[in-house]
Amino acid sequence: MQIQFTKYHALQNDFLVIEQTGASLSGRRLSNIARTFCHRRTGAGADGILVLSKARGIDYKVDIYNADGSWAEKSGNGLRIAGVHVFLKSGKRQKSDFLFRTGAGVDRVQIGRKIKNGYLVTVDLGRPEFDTSKIPVKTSQRYMINAPLKVGTVNLPVTCLSVGNPHTVLFVDNFDFDWKALGADLEVHKAFPNRTNVEFVKVVTPREILVCDWERGAGATGSSGTGAAASACAGVMLGLVDRRCEVVFDTGSLDIHWIEKTDTIRLTGPVVHVTQGTFQL
Repeated sequence: MQIQFTKYHALQNDFLVIEQTGASLSGRRLSNIARTFCHRRTGAGADGILVLSKARGIDYKVDIYNADGSWAEKSGNGLRIAGVHVFLKSGKRQKSDFLFRTGAGVDRVQIGRKIKNGYLVTVDLGRPEFDTSKIPVKTSQRYMINAPLKVGTVNLPVTCLSVGNPHTVLFVDNFDFDWKALGADLEVHKAFPNRTNVEFVKVVTPREILVCDWERGAGATGSSGTGAAASACAGVMLGLVDRRCEVVFDTGSLDIHWIEKTDTIRLTGPVVHVTQGTFQL
């Protein structure tokens, strides 16, 4: 079986885009394809796959599968990549504003100015959710905002929220510790029935934060769109960060604006086309 794909990255958070044409592939099949395609040595290599299919009333439905084959409700970088893919496929003549449906709802993606090897792209991510029953988090507390979470013998102050997918944010003074190991432990912590993404955040100024990200189902990635949004929103709730700030990863930065009037999050950053090809499954 041959499957055509196109590869993009958003600050080195890379995805393979596949279009559902003809007979639709089942979720189990797509999960297997994600594990095979995303392998860095025996596949095309990526943090996940984006499966685009036509949907009534919007431009496309996007199903997101992580490198480990698990399905994800949402991806901020993935949505921006999907927007660039559709924009380039249309020949850049029709429009630059698209609606995509994910497992978390419908989001708008806008293609901005051209940059070196790509485009600056904005996605509206909707409202952040701090209610633990909706994230979800197994706890008797309604909110986990700078609240203790027991990890081994230590209580860590965490802020939990959803931006369409679950996140756990920890503010740190530096990154001189094995944050990848801690991120892996927190991802599968018993408090998170659907697992969780994890962000370690250092505040530089109220307008700039540094983030190291551990993604559920993918591990340490170059960046994370929803991770950037969750980090900024957690900072706002703790009075550490302005509603608009620059979120800096080792690979570059994303602009996050938690708009007070609408209570929605707007994410802007670059998307770059990498390559395309055919994979023999």
